[in-house]
Amino acid sequence: MTADYRVVVAGCGAMANEWISYALKHAEIVIVGLADIRVESAQAMAEKHGLTCPVFTDVSQAIEDTGANLVFDITVPSSHFSIASKALEAGCHVFTEKPLAETMEQCNEIVNIAGRTGLSHAVMQNRRYDPRIRSLRGLITSGAIGRTGSISAGFYLAPHFGGFREAMDSPLLLDMAIHTFDQARFISGADPVSVYCQEFNPPGSWYEGNAAAICIFEMSDGSVFCYQGSWCAEGAPTSWEASWRVQGERGAAVWDGRDMPYAEIVSGIESSGQFLNDYERVDGPVVQMEETFHQGCLEEMFRSLAEQRPAETDCRDNRYSMAMVLGALESARTGSKLNIAEFIQSAELNVKNR
Repeated sequence: MTADYRVVVAGCGAMANEWISYALKHAEIVIVGLADIRVESAQAMAEKHGLTCPVFTDVSQAIEDTGANLVFDITVPSSHFSIASKALEAGCHVFTEKPLAETMEQCNEIVNIAGRTGLSHAVMQNRRYDPRIRSLRGLITSGAIGRTGSISAGFYLAPHFGGFREAMDSPLLLDMAIHTFDQARFISGADPVSVYCQEFNPPGSWYEGNAAAICIFEMSDGSVFCYQGSWCAEGAPTSWEASWRVQGERGAAVWDGRDMPYAEIVSGIESSGQFLNDYERVDGPVVQMEETFHQGCLEEMFRSLAEQRPAETDCRDNRYSMAMVLGALESARTGSKLNIAEFIQSAELNVKNR
């Protein structure tokens, strides 16, 4: 049987195992090449998964020699723009690890190339494919708490990674916050309008750069999203999914990132003489998903190709999650509130004027 998808895997580090494992479960997906700047890494990955495809050190060569029509980009963030532009121009769809790219200009250019070529470019946002966050979103979209006024997310962990993260200028915002920011867009169904951010490096931090940040985003539905996070917060850790509170006009929905979410809403008719209202608990709906996290996101990406529609995490959508990250960094740098629409438009002009 002829494969529908002929895949070149770009980047053969540890994360590639997740992507390759998914591909090997589906007969319509055939891995036709492995590419890595270290050829021995590509060879080791082929051996590990019993693949007999050729290995390469250059993605363009891999596409040309194999007749690939899809690239998995699992390279380091600094390579994402180069891989995406080469693959799209060569006629390949691209599914990539986060982030979309490293600058707003690069994000916009990827969107432009994908639009011009008519090809798909989708980003791995695996947190969306957690049944619990889908349940939290269900509480919001059902109207249980009424119109949303504010969303708060707390992220406090203390991972001792070693390596490149501990030498980064902004390790929390650049490497991790994209997950929480994208979750906020997913939960609310709204896009960012503006951001004010202050990042800092707390006492006791083992990171060279700023490992903590507080961000305030105005969202397109009129709500405010507040993010507080630290990657050097010893004690009382949150989950990797963050701890959430969504405040609405009739009550609040909460999720600790571990258990199922629930809401507490005003119970019955409010009494004019009552100082504090009584509340009733509403449990989040149970959401059934055949695949979750990475596998769930990959399932959606391939389904979007089969249905000839943009993926949920298509680059055109994901650009707004990246604008939250890059806009927060720019706000922290300038010490001022930043208009995100103007930030994106300015980057678009920079691309056009090159």
